[in-house]
Amino acid sequence: MPGMIEVLQPGFGTTIQDRGRLGHRHQGIPQSGWLDGPLAQAANALVGNSSGDAVLELRGQGTQLRVKAGPVRVALAGSIKAQCLRADGQSVPLPAWQSITLQTGDHLQLGAAESGCAYLAVSGGCLLPMQMGSRSSYWRAGLAGILGRALQPGDMLPCNTWTAPEPKEWRTPGAWLPAGGPIRVLLGPQQDHFQDRAIEAFLNNAWEATAEQDRMGLRLRGTALAHRSPSAADIVSDAVTPGAIQVPANGQPIVLLADSQTVGGYPKIATVITADLPRLAHLKPGTRLQFEAVSSAQARQALQDQKTGWMQWLASRETFLPAGFIDETALYNNNLISGVLHAEW
Repeated sequence: MPGMIEVLQPGFGTTIQDRGRLGHRHQGIPQSGWLDGPLAQAANALVGNSSGDAVLELRGQGTQLRVKAGPVRVALAGSIKAQCLRADGQSVPLPAWQSITLQTGDHLQLGAAESGCAYLAVSGGCLLPMQMGSRSSYWRAGLAGILGRALQPGDMLPCNTWTAPEPKEWRTPGAWLPAGGPIRVLLGPQQDHFQDRAIEAFLNNAWEATAEQDRMGLRLRGTALAHRSPSAADIVSDAVTPGAIQVPANGQPIVLLADSQTVGGYPKIATVITADLPRLAHLKPGTRLQFEAVSSAQARQALQDQKTGWMQWLASRETFLPAGFIDETALYNNNLISGVLHAEW
């Protein structure tokens, strides 16, 4: 029998996401997918999933779930706390960065994603139907998720039951966190639409993340960036990707995210490098940031460094026994001599 999780309250900004719909942008289909890929894959690793399995992306608070058919193994990755109310009435905390096995009837109350984005992985991934090769929710076009819409109370999320022969859980002693420092960018492709002082201001001034943000994009606030002329504030629409930084006539940058459109008519002053894209998921309103221009070679090295850090984090995982469980096999192996259990040991 498959596992099943019921949505009691969907919470604000909670969606189903995986790697996204790669290879369909020429058809006008956004990529979608998780905003912070390494963090989502960390959650999957803690429950033994494949790295690309669909997870719950948590960008607000108030999400409440109940196991309708278990046992189901879950894990949180990110700066977030949760509480599990067992079917027998016992309440236990669920820290991030470790797995826990839930039984039928258990409730899970998820807190706020303190850094702006966190992930919940379930055993086997969220096994909703795929559309165009992905289970990622994209509400604007009604794609995947549950009937292409936002989660609602009563929705069911199929997954796998957890049938491991031993009760050991996974945890990691350290969190997977993106690097700090400036957000690194490749300038262009339309930096020639801006005055030289605008390029300097873009790189040297601090920017503030505003409340005008969703999975499609993020508006920044700061010193207005001057175009070379009024007409230079527009271009013939061309391709855009997540990470592209558009600057409309008001001079305030817009950073495109996973659900971004596929073409746009504002000039792009720069593009965030792939290694730093996950950091954009955590820019809560009021967060201040700066940009740093790098070369293509530096961008490739940064991505390699990220992959190396990921592998080091993955190697740090360890198993542990949940509280209250007695490992009878280990107990007997340590105390049993010729069939006699020494009570004084």
